[in-house]
Amino acid sequence: MIKSYFSILFAVAVLLVSCQEKTNESKQALVFKYNESANITSLDPAFAKTQSNIWVCNQLFSGLVQLNDSLKIQPDLAKNHTISADGKTYTFILRDDVFFHQNQIFGKSLTRKVDAHDFEFSFKRLTDEKIASPGGWILQQVDSFKAVNDTVFQIQLKQSFPAFLGLLTMKYASVVPKEIGKLPNYDFRAHPIGTGPFQFKIWEENVKLVLRKNPLYFEKDAQGKSLPYLEAVSIQFLPDKQSGFLEFIQGKIDFVSGLDPSYKDEILTPQGQLQKKYESSVAMISGDYLNTEYLGFKMDDAQSPIHDKRIRQALNYGFDREKLIKYLRNGIGTPAINGFIPSGLPGFNKQKGYDYQPEKSQQLIKSYLQEKNIKTLPPILLSTNASYVDIAEYLQREWQKAGLPVSVDVNPPSTLRQSISTGKVNFFRASWIADYPDAENYLSLFYSKNFSPNGPNYTHFKNQQFDALYEKALQSVNETERIKLYQQMDAIIIQEAPIVPLFYDKVVRFTRKNVQGLGINPQNSLQLKTVRKTND
Repeated sequence: MIKSYFSILFAVAVLLVSCQEKTNESKQALVFKYNESANITSLDPAFAKTQSNIWVCNQLFSGLVQLNDSLKIQPDLAKNHTISADGKTYTFILRDDVFFHQNQIFGKSLTRKVDAHDFEFSFKRLTDEKIASPGGWILQQVDSFKAVNDTVFQIQLKQSFPAFLGLLTMKYASVVPKEIGKLPNYDFRAHPIGTGPFQFKIWEENVKLVLRKNPLYFEKDAQGKSLPYLEAVSIQFLPDKQSGFLEFIQGKIDFVSGLDPSYKDEILTPQGQLQKKYESSVAMISGDYLNTEYLGFKMDDAQSPIHDKRIRQALNYGFDREKLIKYLRNGIGTPAINGFIPSGLPGFNKQKGYDYQPEKSQQLIKSYLQEKNIKTLPPILLSTNASYVDIAEYLQREWQKAGLPVSVDVNPPSTLRQSISTGKVNFFRASWIADYPDAENYLSLFYSKNFSPNGPNYTHFKNQQFDALYEKALQSVNETERIKLYQQMDAIIIQEAPIVPLFYDKVVRFTRKNVQGLGINPQNSLQLKTVRKTND
């Protein structure tokens, strides 16, 4: 009898342990894990400048409007909006079922509904010199904004700007609670309060960041089930991308974005397909990415040979972009032979720009040398960073065959960015990822009033015809007319060659097979509200 009693107790204990283990496994299946090799500097949407900051802010915050995976503007906290006939007045009607994440700043109620006055505060905060947000520029076209009442928010532009709604989809334009304006010592950078699908739990800088499901999130799926499906998001910080990739292969994290040289040949074949050993455990998703990889010339250095258009064109003709994509990118990317605006964006120019023509490259060099009465070109220095060395060295070899004496200078990423911004380098590696889905975003890099360091015109390109077309496009509310103007501007960039377009990038994502609903989009935006995980 006693033996039977202990047998029953033992069986119950085993059952309880087994149930607990299954419960823990089930909870782990609802946690999405990824590695962030770049540092997250702030959880405040006013500082959502880098991809690492933007990705986490996507989970924490919401704005008036949002983009779907096809880059179409959709309602978010504004259930609808109207634009006046002159394109200057935007009126947003807010939802009445959106609550901020629970926090002690709201007192005993712990939360409250979002209203238009929160948006008024949030926009003022972007332009506050004390805050010093890098996102204040998205309101450059704005003359005024105000909360008409609790549910109506209105924005008045100085002049028509057709891309404005796209600007409002950026995380800079997220809503934050107006109460933080009365709490000068509140550390919003590290203790954010938003309305997104996940809410802040804990952040050990450079170690771990955890977000938990927001039980008050307003969005539902097509079947009426509340989002998000996941219970939590866990982010680790391994600066070495190869180490992060090994964590992914071992199943310790769920997702890897991008194709780093340290592991590209390990996971992909030269044809850009998954290696067979990973087909059963890894899923690959790829698509167009609004990112143009290029080399830029500083146009106002009259002492350098690149000041002459013939040398810039010779560099453009002097290498094979198809070969670059095939051997250095494992087929991930599209050769940039159609200008600066990337494929996948309205305004993409089908006119051919520069393909591989070594004879033409040599003719241009010969013409330059004869005019200058010199036998060889002076050295040309290309400034890049470590992650781009393989491409830079490939270009160097190809150009040397044509008689272009290019040497490669490798800099830390932060040093290179600073040198480009301050005009300390004449020939540099760069990329431009769209902040918003309009070709104006790309063409703004060549508008003369945007000279760096106060704007994104790092090449200091200046062309009166280009400027006139750019200003005309800003005034046009007709999308078809605007696209034609964009293509004319891109044609000028092709002809004048202030840059060497290399390739239009592609988004490539790798997930474990048990991850569903991640999706992909041309901005490589990470949205986790519709992601599911299974135990498989």
